[in-house]
Amino acid sequence: MIKKVLLLLVVINLTACTELQQLAGAVLTTDTLSDLDVGNGLKEALTIGISKGADKLSITDGYFKSAYKVLLPEEAQKVTSKLRNVPLFGNVEDKILEKINRAAEDAAKSAKPIFVSAIKQMTFQDATNILMGSNNAATQYLNKATYNQLYAEFTPVVINSLNKFNALDYWGDAVNAYNKIPLVQKLNPKLEDYVVKKALEGLFSMVGKKEVDIRKNVSARTSDLLQKVFAKQDNK
Repeated sequence: MIKKVLLLLVVINLTACTELQQLAGAVLTTDTLSDLDVGNGLKEALTIGISKGADKLSITDGYFKSAYKVLLPEEAQKVTSKLRNVPLFGNVEDKILEKINRAAEDAAKSAKPIFVSAIKQMTFQDATNILMGSNNAATQYLNKATYNQLYAEFTPVVINSLNKFNALDYWGDAVNAYNKIPLVQKLNPKLEDYVVKKALEGLFSMVGKKEVDIRKNVSARTSDLLQKVFAKQDNK
């Protein structure tokens, strides 16, 4: 009987030791991440999200037939509504919407290298703060770090694209036709600046969506490093 009790105690002790070792291993996996691990993991996650987001928006209809479609500003809607019964401008809204979204899609192609450059310059402290921050902490960081550069890069591309699709001339003709209508307030909306800002708004919205997906969706963590790093976030 004594032997059985002693044997049972040994088994219990061995089981407890095993469980403690497993628990220690789990803690070690998430709590002993090096700065290099955190930095590399977060940079990998951001690069994946940005690549997918920018690529998706830069294809044909990436903006035009998506939730990120660039719509006309309020001033422009006044023009299109007044021109519906004017010859040659009956479908001006449909035409100009397609043209400005094609310009946004062209511009999105230049976004990825700017984002990647900002990610490479991220410090270990930046990475840790982002990892343990809000669900859009990385997107906020990139907005602050890259917006001015993206705006400067997007603007000539958008202008060239608007010209390529004959959007500026077409819009100029539409505004001139509108301004000839009696009693209307003369308008000359700045289409280029508006398209650039809306294109960037859609781009950061897409990046934010990808960030949330990686933070909340375990299956989106497609490498061992991503799983290891974001497990630390899960346990915060």
